[in-house]
Amino acid sequence: MANPWTGEVALTIDGERRVLKLTLGALAELEQELGAGSLVELVQRFEGGAYSSGDVLARIVAGLRGGGAEVVRDDLLHAEIEGGPMAGAKVAAELLARAFMVPE
Repeated sequence: MANPWTGEVALTIDGERRVLKLTLGALAELEQELGAGSLVELVQRFEGGAYSSGDVLARIVAGLRGGGAEVVRDDLLHAEIEGGPMAGAKVAAELLARAFMVPE
């Protein structure tokens, strides 16, 4: 089960419920993968709607890696995401939001 207070988000991939999380290391890999100069740029890119399906995929891969899975981008190219691309985009947005959420 995903714990939102620790930044976790759940996503079902190929019928398996997975837990994703953007750790500092995963965020650093994501910046490099997307050619972003900063965390602020990553956030602005998504909030401004200037993201691509590749950005969503990169964020999901980073979240899986942050959650402990040993995956690479190619592992997900033919994966079935429950809920389709929109569910993937929603999880990508939640990952970023939860990475910077401060528990009350």
